[in-house]
Amino acid sequence: MKDIAKTRNIGISAHIDSGKTTLSERILYYAGVIHKIEEVRGGGSGATMDFMELEKEKGITITSAATTVYWNENKINIIDTPGHVDFTVEVERSLRVLDGAVLILCAVAGVQSQSITVDRQMKRYKVPRIVFINKMDRTGADPFKAVHDLREKLGHNSVAMQVPIGAEDQFEGVIDLIRMKALYNDGPKGEQIIEKEIPAELLDLAMEKRMVMLEAISMFDEQMMEDLLDEKEIAVDVIEKAVWNGVNSLELTPVYFGSAFKNKSVQPLLDAICRYLPSPIDAAPMKATEVDGAQNIIELEPDASKPLVCMAFKIADEKFGQLTYIRIYQGTIKKGINLYNIRTGKKIRVGRLVRMHSNDRVNIESASAGDIIAMVGVECASGDTFCSDNIKVSLESMFIANPVISLAISCKDTAATDRMSKALSRFMKEDPTFKVRTDEESGETIISGMGELHLEIYIERMMREYDVPIEVGPPQVNYRETISKMAPFDYTHKKQTGGSGQYACVIGNIEPLDFDNPEAEEFEFNNMVKGGNIPSEYINACAAGFKDVMQKGPLAGFPMVGVHVNLVDGKYHDVDSSDMAFRICARQAMKNAVQKADAHLLEPIMKVEVETPTEFQGTVISDLSSRRGVIGGTMVREKITVITVSVPLSAMFGYSTTLRSATQGKATFSMEFDNYAICPRNVQEEVIASRKEKESKK
Repeated sequence: MKDIAKTRNIGISAHIDSGKTTLSERILYYAGVIHKIEEVRGGGSGATMDFMELEKEKGITITSAATTVYWNENKINIIDTPGHVDFTVEVERSLRVLDGAVLILCAVAGVQSQSITVDRQMKRYKVPRIVFINKMDRTGADPFKAVHDLREKLGHNSVAMQVPIGAEDQFEGVIDLIRMKALYNDGPKGEQIIEKEIPAELLDLAMEKRMVMLEAISMFDEQMMEDLLDEKEIAVDVIEKAVWNGVNSLELTPVYFGSAFKNKSVQPLLDAICRYLPSPIDAAPMKATEVDGAQNIIELEPDASKPLVCMAFKIADEKFGQLTYIRIYQGTIKKGINLYNIRTGKKIRVGRLVRMHSNDRVNIESASAGDIIAMVGVECASGDTFCSDNIKVSLESMFIANPVISLAISCKDTAATDRMSKALSRFMKEDPTFKVRTDEESGETIISGMGELHLEIYIERMMREYDVPIEVGPPQVNYRETISKMAPFDYTHKKQTGGSGQYACVIGNIEPLDFDNPEAEEFEFNNMVKGGNIPSEYINACAAGFKDVMQKGPLAGFPMVGVHVNLVDGKYHDVDSSDMAFRICARQAMKNAVQKADAHLLEPIMKVEVETPTEFQGTVISDLSSRRGVIGGTMVREKITVITVSVPLSAMFGYSTTLRSATQGKATFSMEFDNYAICPRNVQEEVIASRKEKESKK
């Protein structure tokens, strides 16, 4: 247990281009794992954690990478996650298995659109976090505005634990408000931390900020609060314990400052990670469901001697077999032992275990509770639970968002078609947000994902890694259909064909749900049948029949969402009723009700954030408005304007090219799915007509 207490499993997450990978590179260097710092951009072999060729070329993180470092006797398992929203599943599955996280904000931009998404994911999995305000060396750096943003935009109880010494090109170091010392980096790469007295001109500010910090922290320690009121001197260890209490109750967010690129103030952040983020022992207990009939919920213990329970949270297909990243919640895994995959019920033998360092790996013999490692050559899916033979429990899997954009792809080379199938199968297994289907009517292969970049990366990987000459059709929006009013149903299904026939009757109504919540249920079924008018053994068949209709809406054949079905009454026949009869009956009843429920087409609305030089603000806003964009707000920082806008996805295809040409290549934008909204009547008519025209050509 002693080793587990010194283990930290953390993720580094942020908006794109906030410096996650740059910070990871410095952490690896200062911890002695690497001996040369590589940059994300600018020649060289690329940052250690960006190991894919595409990552090095584009200067972005596409896939999460894991590594392990040691700092002051603590073992830190780190997962560096992508910032681009198209690869949000990488953040999602990483946070699912982590005990703590570092949220990075840019000192100039503060809280950005993807910062909000990442924060929402951290809250979903109740992950304690600390914040690192990076890029203090950049022009326009305003550290305390970022602290304010955390409070206003994310609702954090954010508290600055340091005061920066200077900013922009004058940024020199930080003042530690707990120990009241100035900390500077020295050496060619900032390897040494030099402790000095606080500069005289910053002493008053430091005293003021220290008092603000102590007041906020004292809320988590009654004795400290009393001592503060009595104006007593408070010991360092008392302050640190109170911070730990606040962070691990998810009610306090300590904020640190630095510049990873300039090698400044990274070491104090590492100290804070070890000091305030929880070990597997201190983290909230992981709950699991027993898979026997009782379905009891149990709490797993991070104890190496208990029965083994671990979860596969990320998989990657490689030439030597599948690489499966696992988080061990309980027990010990060893080479050669047998495990059960709870989802498939199959027994597997553990061959090779490795500790990952980005794309490199080190063979290990065993690993225990609280660790993150990988198995080689084990077939499974992302989210599977593995157990030893003396325990059978299932861990809750992760939240997976639905794809919003599709492309038709084809390959005329018959030999390459097999390679394309192999690639698609691999990508689908690795990435739960990447979907592949064959259009039944046209026979086209349709790939779906979270955005244009998401699909573009997979197409490029097929061309490079599998040598597949791909032809790509125009992008297709994943529209949805819903109902807008309640509609009753009362349908009887009778069929007599000699011998036993089919008989079923269902009575009830359908009504609309809240479809604009991205995490809301798409379909709800409520059984209100009393007195056994429909026997309980047929209720599941009714639910399945209603759900069948959700696959294809009445307007243009898009999947339906936001429908609540109330089954109120019905009838059955002792001989002629069956599961099949009730399923057919429910299907037809639902179809009839949907026709009367005033169906609407829904389109995905994207939350877009554009950063543009202020001189182009008018042009950018005018263009966004012409795309049916609704401006949410504008904010001016220095000579940069940040525009937040909601725009239908169908109007955003090719936007990057338009934006570049309109702003001389100086503007950037990020885009993520926000919600579904009802299409304007003219757009709905166009989409329906286009679907009919497409079908008529088949």
